[in-house]
Amino acid sequence: MRKVLLVALAVLVAAALALPASAGPSGQAGTAAQSQSSGQLQSANGEYVVAYADGVSAATARAAIKAAGGTVLKENAHVGMATVKSSNPAFIAAAGNQSALAGAARNQPIGKLPNGAGNPRDAVEREGEAQAIARAAATAATTAGPVPGQEPLADKQWGMRMVDATPSGSYRVNQGRRGVLVGIIDSGIDASHPDIAPNFNRALSRNFVTDIPLIDGPCEVPSCVDPPDVDDNGHGTHVAGIVAAALNGLGVSGVAPKVQLVNIRGGQDGGFLFLQPTVDAMVYAGLVGIDVINMSFFTDPWLYNCLDNPADSPEAQAEQRTIRVVTQRAINFARAHGVTPVAALGNQNTDLGHPTVDDTSPDFPPGAAYHRDVDNSCITVPTETRGVISISALGPSHKKAHYSNFGIEQTDFSAPGGFSRDFFGTDQYLALENRILSTFPLNVLRVTGEVDENGNPTTPFVLRDCQGGTCGYYRYLQGTSMASPHAAGVAALIVASHGHRDPVHGGLTLDPQAVEQVLTRTAKQTPCPSPPIFTYPDLDPSFDAPCEGTLARNGIYGRGIVNALTAVID
Repeated sequence: MRKVLLVALAVLVAAALALPASAGPSGQAGTAAQSQSSGQLQSANGEYVVAYADGVSAATARAAIKAAGGTVLKENAHVGMATVKSSNPAFIAAAGNQSALAGAARNQPIGKLPNGAGNPRDAVEREGEAQAIARAAATAATTAGPVPGQEPLADKQWGMRMVDATPSGSYRVNQGRRGVLVGIIDSGIDASHPDIAPNFNRALSRNFVTDIPLIDGPCEVPSCVDPPDVDDNGHGTHVAGIVAAALNGLGVSGVAPKVQLVNIRGGQDGGFLFLQPTVDAMVYAGLVGIDVINMSFFTDPWLYNCLDNPADSPEAQAEQRTIRVVTQRAINFARAHGVTPVAALGNQNTDLGHPTVDDTSPDFPPGAAYHRDVDNSCITVPTETRGVISISALGPSHKKAHYSNFGIEQTDFSAPGGFSRDFFGTDQYLALENRILSTFPLNVLRVTGEVDENGNPTTPFVLRDCQGGTCGYYRYLQGTSMASPHAAGVAALIVASHGHRDPVHGGLTLDPQAVEQVLTRTAKQTPCPSPPIFTYPDLDPSFDAPCEGTLARNGIYGRGIVNALTAVID
C-alpha cells in the first residue's frame, strides 16, 4: 500500500531540488522574480509540453522541436501537442523562436487536487475539522435517521435534497442510463468501493499518469503505472460518488445512480496534475464517447494564466500562453466529440471577473511566487477556458460558501459544495454535517489513521455502513470540488433523458450546447440577497462577497442552482 504519509516530505525534497540556484531559502518575492527573469524557466525533469502553431504539420513541428534542442517523447496529434525532452536550459525561449511552434511550458505539476500534499490554499476542504470534532463531542447529533426506501445514509445527504435527486424527486423519473458515461479526471477511482463498483466501467477506464516516487511515494507496481481502478488519494472517489454512487441499499447514492463512471485519471497520487496527462484525458473522453467530464481541479503553477503580464519574463509569459492554448484545444476537441465539460470554480473567494493581485504564482516549486498585478485578461484554467461549465459552491442554507469563487461572467451554475460555517449563531454552525458526505477509499483511511486496524472509524468525519458483511466507507469534505460533480451528475441525467443513440460508440449522446440549454432552462433561478452582499460575520470582512446581476444570471448563483428533477422532466 502506498505510503501516502511520506508525500509531504517528498514534495519538500522535490522543491529543494527544483529551486533555481539564485532563489534564497526564504523564497522572497524579489529573489524569485530575479530568478525567473534570467530567461531560463527550466523543467526540473528536463521535460516540456510544446504546442504546435495553428495549421502547421506534425512533421514541420517535430523538425522545429529538434532545431530548438528537443526530442519528442510523446505526441498528441489531436490537439497539436508533444511532450519533449531537452537538456537546453533555455528551451522555452528556443521554442518561442520557432515559427512552427506556438509555445512551450515546463512539464511539471500544473494542477493540484485539494487532498494532496503541500498547497495551503487547498486546505479549505478539511477546514475547521478540529472545531467540528469538538462540537460533535459536546453536542448530540440531531439527524432524522434512515428513511424507509432510501439509502441508509441518505438523511445526511442534504446536497441531494437541494438538487432534488431523491426517491420523491428525479429518482422516480430517471436515475440515469447505462449508455451514459461520466469521465472523472482526478486522482483515480476506487472501483472496489461497494457504492462505486456497480457503475464502474473498467473496460474504458485509463490511467494517463506514471507515479513519481519523489512526490507520490514508492511505486506499487514495477511500471509505476497504477491499474485504472485504484485511488491512493481519495479525492477522485469522493467526486465519483457524488456523481453516481449506486442505489444498492448501502451507504449513499449519487445524483445519477445508474450512469457509468469512467476513470480517466490525470492526477498523481500526491495530488498534482501534469499538463500532458490532463490533456490526454480530455482528448480520450472525446475519442471513446464519454458524455460528461468532471474537472474538480484548477491549474498550477499559475493561479492566473496571463498573456503578457509585465511582471513575468518572456519565458513565463510563453509558458502561460501554452497552458491556455493547449487546454483550449483539448476542450474544443472534447466538445466537438460530444463531451460536456464541467469544472469547479475554485476556492479563493475571488471575484474572477475583477481579480487584482496574484501573490501565489508560480506556486511550484514552493517559494518561487512573486507579486503580480492581474486583471480580467488573466484566467484560471480550466475554469475559465471557453466551453467549460463552471460551478460555484453553496451551503445547506443556499448561502454561498465563504471560500467559493464567484463572478458574473464566470459562474455558470451553482450547486451544493458544503459550507462548514453555515448557520452562524446557531447550533448547526461548524457542524460536520454542513459538508458533503460521499464515498472514500478504505486504503487511504487506513494510511491516514482515520480507521483503526479493525476498520472502525476514529473520527466523526468518517462513516461506515455495512450490509450482509459488505462495508463501505464515507467521508465529509467541502469545496467547489464537491459542487462540480453535483452539476456533472445533472448533466448526465440530461443526456439520459434527452439524448439520442450515438452512431459511433453506441449508448447515448447529446451535443454539449443542448445539455447547457437544458441546464439553463431547468436550474432554480436564485436572486442576489437584499442588500446584494454575502456577509460572513465570523470571518474577516475581506471574505464578504458582493452579488452582481439579475435573477436570470448573477455572480453567485449563475443561471441558478442545478436541479435533477426539472432536468429530467423538461
